[in-house]
Amino acid sequence: MKAIVTTSLMVMLLAMPARAAAQAKAATPQVHKAASSVAKNSIPVMPRFRFENFTVANGLPDDHVFSVLVDGDRIWAGTENGLGLYENHQWKTFTTKDGLAHRAVLSLALDKRTGDVWAGTMGGLSRVSGGRIDTYTQLNSGLSNDVVYGVSVEGENVWVATAAGGCKLDLHTGQWSLFNERNTPMVEIWVYGVAATPTKVYYAVWGSGVLEYDQQKKIWDKYEDPDGETEMVLFKDQGLIHEVTTSVSYVDNILWVATYFGDSRYDGRYWHNFLTKDSGLPSNFTNVVKGVDAKRAWFGTDKGLVYYDGVNWAVYRPSLTTGKPEMTVRDAKGEVSSVAVSTAPAHNYVLGIDFQGSDIWVATAKGLSHGIHQP
Repeated sequence: MKAIVTTSLMVMLLAMPARAAAQAKAATPQVHKAASSVAKNSIPVMPRFRFENFTVANGLPDDHVFSVLVDGDRIWAGTENGLGLYENHQWKTFTTKDGLAHRAVLSLALDKRTGDVWAGTMGGLSRVSGGRIDTYTQLNSGLSNDVVYGVSVEGENVWVATAAGGCKLDLHTGQWSLFNERNTPMVEIWVYGVAATPTKVYYAVWGSGVLEYDQQKKIWDKYEDPDGETEMVLFKDQGLIHEVTTSVSYVDNILWVATYFGDSRYDGRYWHNFLTKDSGLPSNFTNVVKGVDAKRAWFGTDKGLVYYDGVNWAVYRPSLTTGKPEMTVRDAKGEVSSVAVSTAPAHNYVLGIDFQGSDIWVATAKGLSHGIHQP
C-alpha cells in the first residue's frame, strides 16, 4: 500500500524521536589530521572555520535544509521548498514545475561518472542531468516507496533508502531490485540511510539496526543492539549501540553509525560506542555521520556540529543559552576548553554534512552553512 506522507508530517516524525530521547534521557578534508597536545594542559589543535550562513534572505530556497552535496565548485542544497544550486555566488532553485518529484528534498547523491545529481524527495526520486529532471515513483518505476530518505550511487547502481524498504536501480539494464523484510534480515522497513561502496553496501534501518550487503558474496548480514533495550545501553562496546539508526558511513573499511541514542564505530571485529557521558558528543541524538577515514568522523546532532579526530572532540554551534558562536574542545582526559570564535553554523540542529577540500558545508534546520577553513 502506497505511503502518503506530507512535509509537515515529515517534520513531526523527525521531532518525535527527539522527544523520546529527551524522555529517556566526497572530497575529504585535507587538514583534519589527528591532533595532540603540544604541551601538558594545552588545548588540542582542532580544525577552525569561519562560517558563512545562507538563508532565504540571501537566496536559499528554504531555511529548513535536509541535505547538502558538494559537486566541485557547485553546491546543492535539499530544502523543504525545492532543490537549491549555488554556483558563481548565486542561487538557482528547482521545483516541481521543473520536474522535481516533490518540493521537500531529503537526500542527495552525485554520480561522479556522469555528473548527474540524484535527489530523494518526499514524493519520489529525481535525477538532474544536463538541466533535465527525470523522476521515478512507485507508479512509473520499481521504487519501493515515494518517500526517499537516502540515496547513494556506486558504479552503475543507484541504491535507495525509502519509508518501505530499500531498493537498487541498475542504470545499465534499467532493472530494479527491492529489499525488505521478505528477502533481507530487516524487521522494520523504515530505511533512513544508505552508503554504497564497490565492496559493501550499508542500510540504516530505523528500529532494525544496520544491514550489510557483501557485493562479492551476494549475501546480507545484520548488526543489532545486543542488549535489546530501547532506552539504555547495557553492553557498552559489544555491538551496535542502538536499533534506531539514522545514518551510516563506510570509509577505509570502517563503519560509522549514527543513532538517536549514541554513535558507533566498527572495524569489522570490534565495536566502539560513543555517548555524551564518556565522549565529546553534546547529545546522543545524532541525525547524520560522515566518516573521514579510519579514525576521524563528523557528527550532526540536535545540539551542534561535532568533529572527532580519534582522540579529541570539537563542537561547533550557536550557544544553547546565549545563541552566540561557540567552539569547545574535549581532550582525551575529558577536560573541556572553550576556543574563541566569532562565527558558528546557522543552527545547532544539523541534518547534513559534506566537504569541499578543507572546507565543510552543513545543512541545518535554519539555514545552510559554509565553514571556510582557517589555517
